[in-house]
Amino acid sequence: MAAIDPELELDREAILVAHEKTYHAFSVLLRWAMLGLASVIAGLTTGFATPGGFWGGLAVFVIVWTAGYYGMVKREEQQPLDPWVQGRKGIL
Repeated sequence: MAAIDPELELDREAILVAHEKTYHAFSVLLRWAMLGLASVIAGLTTGFATPGGFWGGLAVFVIVWTAGYYGMVKREEQQPLDPWVQGRKGIL
């Protein structure tokens, strides 16, 4: 077996750091996309498929957006990226 090259170890660390940054960016993008889609779908469904109309749809949009922001986006920003780390809060 060949000896491990120290330069190769630095490259591995750089690759892992780049991968972690990319994963984090994708995770943030996915959270915002889910929040936006859920809010738009709920608002449009209420606006067009119920007697709630425009104002009912707008109210549902704001409620879903606010609940999603505080439940999914803001709460997850304070969590460590690794889901198995000690001290990470559960779903509820």
